[in-house]
Amino acid sequence: FFRKDLSTFCAGEEYWVDSRTVYIGHKEPPPAAEAYIPQRYPDNRIVSSKYTLWNFIPKNLFEQFRRIANFYFLLIFLVQLIIDTPTSPVTSGLPLFFVITVTAIKQGYEDWLRHKADCSINECPVDMVQQGTVVRTQSSKLRVGDVVMVREDETFPCDLILLSSSRGDGTCYVTTTSLDGESSHKTYYAVPDTMAFKTEQEVDSLHATIECEQPQPDLYKFVGRINIYKEREDPIARPLGAENLLLRGATLKNTGHIYAVAIYTGMDTKMALNYQSKSQKRSAVEKSMNAFLIVYLCILISKAVINTVLKYAWQWSADRDEPWYNHRTEIDRERHVVIRAFTDFLAFMVLFNYIIPVSMYVTVEMQKFLGSYFIAWDKDMYDEELGVGAQVNTSDLNEELGQVEYVFTDKTGTLTENNMEFIECCVDGHVYIPHTQCVPVCTSVYQCHEDLFFRALCLCHTVQAKEEETVDSIKRGIHLGKPTSFYISSSPDEVALVEGNTHSYKQHLIHIIMDRNSEIQMYTIKPREYLLFCKGADTSIFPRVVSGKVEQVRARVEQNAVEGLRTLCVAYRSLSPAEYEEACHQLSDAKLALKDREQRLAQAYDLIERDFTLLGATAVEDRLQEKAADTIESLQKAGMKVWVLTGDKMETAAATCYASKLFRRSTQILELTKKRTEEQSLHDVLFDLSRTVLRQRSLSGLSVECQDYGLIIDGATLSAVLKPSPESSGSGNYREIFLEICRNCSAVLCCRMAPLQKAQIVKLIKASKEHPITLAIGDGANDVSMILEAHVGIGIMGKEGRQAARNSDYAIPKFKHLKKMLLVHGHFYYIRIAELVQYFFYKNVCFIFPQFLYQFFCGFSQQPLYDTAYLTLYNISFTSLPILLYSLIEKHISIEMLKRDPTLYKDVAKNALLRWPVFLYWTCLGLFNACIFFFGAYFLFDNTTFTSNGQMFGNWTFGTLVFTVLVFTVTLKLALDTHHWTWINHFVIWGSLLFYVIFSLLWGGIIWPFLNYQRMYYVFMQMLSSGPAWLGIILLIAISLLPDVVKKVLCRTLICPLKLVRMLNYSQVKTLMRTTSTQMSFPF
Repeated sequence: FFRKDLSTFCAGEEYWVDSRTVYIGHKEPPPAAEAYIPQRYPDNRIVSSKYTLWNFIPKNLFEQFRRIANFYFLLIFLVQLIIDTPTSPVTSGLPLFFVITVTAIKQGYEDWLRHKADCSINECPVDMVQQGTVVRTQSSKLRVGDVVMVREDETFPCDLILLSSSRGDGTCYVTTTSLDGESSHKTYYAVPDTMAFKTEQEVDSLHATIECEQPQPDLYKFVGRINIYKEREDPIARPLGAENLLLRGATLKNTGHIYAVAIYTGMDTKMALNYQSKSQKRSAVEKSMNAFLIVYLCILISKAVINTVLKYAWQWSADRDEPWYNHRTEIDRERHVVIRAFTDFLAFMVLFNYIIPVSMYVTVEMQKFLGSYFIAWDKDMYDEELGVGAQVNTSDLNEELGQVEYVFTDKTGTLTENNMEFIECCVDGHVYIPHTQCVPVCTSVYQCHEDLFFRALCLCHTVQAKEEETVDSIKRGIHLGKPTSFYISSSPDEVALVEGNTHSYKQHLIHIIMDRNSEIQMYTIKPREYLLFCKGADTSIFPRVVSGKVEQVRARVEQNAVEGLRTLCVAYRSLSPAEYEEACHQLSDAKLALKDREQRLAQAYDLIERDFTLLGATAVEDRLQEKAADTIESLQKAGMKVWVLTGDKMETAAATCYASKLFRRSTQILELTKKRTEEQSLHDVLFDLSRTVLRQRSLSGLSVECQDYGLIIDGATLSAVLKPSPESSGSGNYREIFLEICRNCSAVLCCRMAPLQKAQIVKLIKASKEHPITLAIGDGANDVSMILEAHVGIGIMGKEGRQAARNSDYAIPKFKHLKKMLLVHGHFYYIRIAELVQYFFYKNVCFIFPQFLYQFFCGFSQQPLYDTAYLTLYNISFTSLPILLYSLIEKHISIEMLKRDPTLYKDVAKNALLRWPVFLYWTCLGLFNACIFFFGAYFLFDNTTFTSNGQMFGNWTFGTLVFTVLVFTVTLKLALDTHHWTWINHFVIWGSLLFYVIFSLLWGGIIWPFLNYQRMYYVFMQMLSSGPAWLGIILLIAISLLPDVVKKVLCRTLICPLKLVRMLNYSQVKTLMRTTSTQMSFPF
């Protein structure tokens, strides 16, 4: 009993948790009915914003200081305020304030846009029925229980239960384009007892309550019932399901108007529950940044510890501990040595804290935000047919596009066009092809089955005829300037079947539609005789068939599947009146259930969906998208493994894989399917496949040509593979064996996949020991789970809807655009941000290490080497713009070359530019340059009479000389690394250097009244007045840049020719090889 109660209380989506009672029109039920218990529900306001006017500052500050770097600089700033430190609190406070302010402005602006969008939705006008009249009000003022009137082409303001419509049969047609993007027309129904209320007065007289489940996000599930009260009669209960629920965001079509009651409002609507925040994805670059940050934090602490220890070792003698010119106060003498040591440690931490680049995070955010516009502006990724281009839903993963190792793609609508064309049908083993002559078969049984077959095709669908309509700014139903009718449906397969039967078998369609009884899902042929028609996949139909030409139809279905056609089987059975009445009774009881309704409906369906007679099968073609094969081939050459995850049958999916060049004719196919595991145990099949691929891998090191393998697995076998073993060891746990097989296959096809299984596959690969970067791409609602699971999710704006595009990180019009998205944009983004991160750490090492060295020459007195203004503006002004611009427009290689040679993608794969050896190289380069700056200036200052008048240089002149060499060196290094020069590069790079010179002249050339003391007065001009200083600056810059110049020369003479050979296409290499009899050489 306890377990039952607990499971009911903790149930998920599949079980009933709680219910709500809605009083239509806010009318109390009759006294004899249940007690009136008013309930409070949220209003109809939509809130997608994150902040309010009152909580923006505290909430935003809390979120920003959760970052390690920001919190660290806040601590440093507080230390500078509390104790006597060698630098002013402004040097840490101003950069921190700048970073926090810029980030807050960016996030505040984005949230203001969300507020603006919310207001436009909440202030939308809505027609509400009150006291028999229609009153116009704002959408935000709607309450649960209000009755509203919605007209054609208007959007539903909240989740509604349909009461009646202007159509005589109580139906209405709806498109959910703004909800899940599906532009097909769906049919919704009013219950028979309310469909007769056609006017405002009649609707207002309705006395009823609705009992339904509490809000939950599943768009296609709803459980409820309506109780209708009439005078002196018992209430009438009618079931309510998803076919009665009109979702917020959907649009009324092909219907004059409807009356409906609000059931879920505001943030309780299914749309709001579906579009709440997704889990945050972090790129590999961000993880590398955090790792590098921890390393530099350890370096910082070690520097502070070393200097603190050396300070007290140097001051061990009395004359150094308290020299004659610097006597201590009594308070300092009485302070404990541990406290003094800790204070000195904090002071050194403050002095060296600039090695942590706080401005790097805001620069990276700006680079990602601004860089994302290049994808949206790319004209090559604009589709003329759809009238849309690529969209960026998140800019945090731009660089991840250049690190993809696994691509998981849907088939229908992603690799194919999802534009179905009727090819043929098979009736009792006889094949019919449109527009061809077929030999008639005159047997009575065959003619009866033929008639029933086409009757089933004409009845088992949701197709409607529609006149002229505009969908997504595209006019449909216009031919030669005149309006014509066309078909609309929730499935393109159904439209193809109906069009095929209309053109070829019009007489059957006209005759059958006249006999259709639309109230029930069974159809009468003769009085008191009932037929049940069924159309579905072969795996669903064949197990329920007991008669018919099963083997002939099965053979044709398998042949069509091999050719890449989509097949459906058609069957029927006769029902006696008693069976019909029993089925209706069970279905009615199941529909009225609030708890376990789906399970009870499934049991009721199982009782009648059996003992079918097979009539035949249909075949429709879904053509491959333009350049889909070329895109997959390019991705494979780039080193990515492509997996196709689809719900189609194995033969159909395999044919598409061959057509798209995922599988080649030389590929040896390994099958891991239910059919094979029925012949052998799963354990034996897995180990056979494992031995096959491992044997080939052992031969790959020899001169034997490597065999290409492709794996096919179905959903049932995948469930068995992923099923956890009850034992800790043994043959039950097959995950690692399965992964080992997949690693040695060039491509994998997963067929008969449920949406959840697609996400499980992606999660399995993500969690493998290599931790590869994954990308999932799809176009339908069933692809959302894997799109959210993958590191990078890409949605295609196709015919199955826009839900995948809305839940993705990026959206593209066609599959072919994935090639440029990864091979060009991904490559560039990764190169740019990797250079940005390494450059930031490099220039801060160059900046702070001379300060560390300076302590050995000033008695570890915490004397700063640079002026406060230089400390503050180094990362904010002097060196920030050049690297930001570089990270936005740098192109180390042409776009055409990247598209022509996909193997270049491998050069940056596996986070190649942010590995520890590369990080160590940049750090050592920074240390080398810092030593050149400091010791070069030190030996230059060995002769203290540098000026023409014999005046000596002081410590501020020494620091300014080092800082000048530093700024010019790090900026010119970036100029050396730049391959793609534009006028903007020249303006920013030379402009930054000019700004530094002008600022230094003004800072030291004017007596500023707001400064208590001005130690930099005339220092910069005095330094520039010395000829040796000019010579020293030029010489030190040249020596510092020497390693970069040597590296660039070696790259151009040794590495670049090899890369150029690789980038030449195969035909050019063969031509050169034929024209040269000796070893090929290139004069570069």
